[in-house]
Amino acid sequence: MQRFTRALAGLALVSSLAACVVSPPPPPPAHPDAHEIAVQRLRQVDGRADNLGHRIDNHVNKGFYPPPQGDALHHRLDVIRQEAHDMAAQHGGGLSGEEQRVLNQELDGAAHAIGE
Repeated sequence: MQRFTRALAGLALVSSLAACVVSPPPPPPAHPDAHEIAVQRLRQVDGRADNLGHRIDNHVNKGFYPPPQGDALHHRLDVIRQEAHDMAAQHGGGLSGEEQRVLNQELDGAAHAIGE
């Protein structure tokens, strides 16, 4: 009878330990390939141009500068955005790091012109 009780207690202990086994952590996310990185660069440039466009609209709505000046600034952003998409079309839909740097410099100049 003692053996049976010990065996039963041992089984209970083993089953409770089995329930505590932690599953292995999920594998780390796969590194994006070069094309995906290039596409992300284009999205970043587009997102920055969109944010600057919203800033222009806010400044015009608050009367910081007249609508014609806002239109001219929007046109400047449209030109930069078109340059970005022209560059991306040459590389299968994305931008190289150097192209992104050049476009960000142009967006820096636009941001300076917009002011805050």
